[in-house]
Amino acid sequence: MTTTGEEHTAAGTGPWWWVRWRSAVLDAGLALASAAECGGEGVRFAHDAGLPVPIGVVFGVIAGSVLLVRRKWPIAVVLVSIAITPAQMGFLMGLVGLYTLAASELPRRITAALAAMSFAGMLIVTFVRTHQGVMSGDVTMGDWFVPFASITTAIGMTAPPVLLGLYMGARRRLMESLRERADSLERELQLLAERAEERAEWARNEERTRIAREMHDVVAHRVSLMVVHAAALQAIARKDPEKAVKNAALVGDMGRQALTELREMLGVLRSGNGADGRVSAAASSSASLSSSSPSSSSSSSSSSSSGSAVAAVPLAAVGVAAAVAASRAADGSRAGAVSGAGPGVGGVVEGPCLAELDELVGQSAAAGMVVALSVEGDVRAYAREVEQTAYRVVQEALTNVHKHAAGAKTYVRLAHRVSEIAMQVENECPPEVGAGSSVRLPSGGNGLLGMKERVAALGGVFVSGPTDAGGFRVSAVIPA
Repeated sequence: MTTTGEEHTAAGTGPWWWVRWRSAVLDAGLALASAAECGGEGVRFAHDAGLPVPIGVVFGVIAGSVLLVRRKWPIAVVLVSIAITPAQMGFLMGLVGLYTLAASELPRRITAALAAMSFAGMLIVTFVRTHQGVMSGDVTMGDWFVPFASITTAIGMTAPPVLLGLYMGARRRLMESLRERADSLERELQLLAERAEERAEWARNEERTRIAREMHDVVAHRVSLMVVHAAALQAIARKDPEKAVKNAALVGDMGRQALTELREMLGVLRSGNGADGRVSAAASSSASLSSSSPSSSSSSSSSSSSGSAVAAVPLAAVGVAAAVAASRAADGSRAGAVSGAGPGVGGVVEGPCLAELDELVGQSAAAGMVVALSVEGDVRAYAREVEQTAYRVVQEALTNVHKHAAGAKTYVRLAHRVSEIAMQVENECPPEVGAGSSVRLPSGGNGLLGMKERVAALGGVFVSGPTDAGGFRVSAVIPA
């Protein structure tokens, strides 16, 4: 099937090879007009050929009706028009056939060959008829009139439909190209909007995970020390009242510190719209653009003017720009989540730093743990997220010692290197199996996983596992 540049869709409603009913009605009207023309000219053809008039009329009607298949077989229509040119009929069919052929997507050499054949046939027939008229005295012009009339008629019957068909074919192909570009941009917009939604959801999940880690770090260590002190307080309350009072004061201090950190975390969560809100707003705006743009694109595709098709391109481009902005907003939120930034407004709650490591070790020592801290290398400042992660790794490792190896001697080592900071927390085998069983500290199994996620987010390496001596070792290296 040969296309003529009209929009063919899979959901065409026209009969047979027509996409639309109006195209079928147009072709039927042209075929009816061509059949009437050829039928009328068939009378003269019958007289000239010495045939009965009904035969000439039927021949003309059949020949003119071939125009009905101009969209499916334009070559056949042009060949029929060339064949009946000597009978001086089929002028409308020749014009419409050449136009359809030129507007189709057939190779141009075929169009040129058939147009040349039509031109030559029209030139010869016109030359012969005009010459006969001059010889019979019907035309009283000079000798120059015969070739002039022949060439003019041949050009007039061939060049205008071919040129118009070439122009309309090029215009329709341009329209289809613009529609395809608009559809392509629309698809890109939808993909970017979906990607922005996915990345926004990823950022929200990362933020929830980060908040869960912070809450775990804040609650687990403080409450673990409080439980240890409370157990010690219960054991010595009657034997050593002074030490019991001291332990009670430590429990109070631990509780107040835990409450202070929890309030800071909750204050951040209650404060206005953060990165997660911006991501959601950007994603929702791009999604609304995506939902409104298809109607614009479809309306531009259904329009036959080039302006409507061109208008679809900037609309889709605006949508793509919105989706890209949403995607970049999601990237920014993801970067904040990885670095440990909270969703606060105008600032982020500052976490602990390495300068507080001595206090952390002192709290564990006050709870009865034998812990030794050693620092190697030149002490220097690091990025906030690096210091916070290093502190949390040591804190969680000490909390695990309280939970699972109460009474074991623990070594905390911190090494400042050229391009990285390394930390290691290693405890020996507990002096007595079940020494800390009375404390009954619960464990959710998320401590080591949270430490590994923190270190990996900064591009570091985290290793943990039992030692040959029966203890446990936690090691981490974070790029500086």
